Amino acid sequence: MKKALLIIDMQVMPFVWKDYGGKAIYQEEQLLENTKRLIDKARQENSPVFYIMYTEPEGSLRSENQPLWQVHPQIAPAAQDHVIIKHHADSFLESELHAQLRDHGIDTLVMCGVQTEYCVDTTVKSAYSRGYQVELAKDCHSTYDSDELTAEQIINHHHRILTQFAAMVHSSDVRF
Repeated sequence: MKKALLIIDMQVMPFVWKDYGGKAIYQEEQLLENTKRLIDKARQENSPVFYIMYTEPEGSLRSENQPLWQVHPQIAPAAQDHVIIKHHADSFLESELHAQLRDHGIDTLVMCGVQTEYCVDTTVKSAYSRGYQVELAKDCHSTYDSDELTAEQIINHHHRILTQFAAMVHSSDVRF
């Protein structure tokens, strides 16, 4: 079994949205700390780390060259890490992710990131449908409160659903 870490959409914008009239991401400091811990574990074991970056066409405020759409500086990629650009909630759809994972002989994915109910959920299910074993670091993904539910309720709800597609693992228990 060869594992890789997938960090989904941990770009600056979700963390500063609150400064632009949006909502705060739930437990953002804990999310960043837990993600750093996962990155350190993966690198210590020479497991590949893949950063998934959502972007829109060049010239857009959400294009990959815009400062707010870079990977959050507290968890920035190192030279040996991989950066995958995506344009959909599904990190596999029309991206190089599947090909690069296969090139590295990866069969198991540890996932973390934002947003729980969108890109994290979709990527977990897509990975499962492609035959990957999936571990979701249950304390290492997050979202925002919606008009109907708190972020904590959304996360808990998705944990119940995603257990059909992934093992729920606390970040401290993840092994690479």
